[in-house]
Amino acid sequence: MSEQRKYYEGVGRRKRSSARVRIYMDGDSSGSFTVNGKDVAEFFSRYGDVQTLRGPLDDTSLTSKADVTVVVQGGGVTGQTSAVRLGLARALVKYDENLRGQLRGHGHLTRDSRIKERKKPGLKRARKAPTYTKR
Repeated sequence: MSEQRKYYEGVGRRKRSSARVRIYMDGDSSGSFTVNGKDVAEFFSRYGDVQTLRGPLDDTSLTSKADVTVVVQGGGVTGQTSAVRLGLARALVKYDENLRGQLRGHGHLTRDSRIKERKKPGLKRARKAPTYTKR
């Protein structure tokens, strides 16, 4: 049976997306980044998404020292991207508490709380009212 590697875990959420991020910071780390079993560039194919995800690692100069595995579910591409970024930043803080100020300064630890507003009865959407007719 293989020996388990030590990891640091962080959970990130955005809109309807939730991401569980694990970083492995041992000597065997090669800088790999996998999302739901696929390479990060294969899973997030939009331009700029991979750079956004790697932001916390790039800002702390730990890109090549950490193996990252992510399980993300729910929501769309933008929500998943932001959820992974927040989860990665939280995992890095668990790894080294001294990175908190650096990550906070770059805005990686701020949770974007905006979610879709619920539809109200009598309205077409959350706030859109039906067209008023006098007669």
